Amino acid sequence: MAAAKGVSLNHIARETTDVKRLSKFYQEILGFEVIESPKFGEFEVIWLRLSPVFSLHLIERNPETKLPEGPWSSAATIADPKNLPRGHHISFSVSNYDSFVQTLKEKGIETFEKTQPDGKTKQVFFFDPDGNGLEVIKSSG
Repeated sequence: MAAAKGVSLNHIARETTDVKRLSKFYQEILGFEVIESPKFGEFEVIWLRLSPVFSLHLIERNPETKLPEGPWSSAATIADPKNLPRGHHISFSVSNYDSFVQTLKEKGIETFEKTQPDGKTKQVFFFDPDGNGLEVIKSSG
């Protein structure tokens, strides 16, 4: 039996050296909207929402942190979207899959597309500007 009851995903946080650039990417590519963010004073944050309830919190990276700086700085990570199906990524579904993929290509975003053996499930993998892995699946609806 799990220790927690009534669990649901609240938000995902991404640290970055440029919260405005990353916010713009998620707004333009996936349709996130900026929502009210608390003011922490010593660092910048932007909170985004994807209706109805998913939130993404972008947090200005602490320049004094001892943690590795995201996927690009990892020696084991290769910046190739072909590696994302078995790597760390966040996945979204869209109803306009083909035009979405075309938009990524028009924006010069490197992608890797995959169709599952059932022939119905189409996926595209790509990176955000900070090297975080993303997947978008064609929704069945």
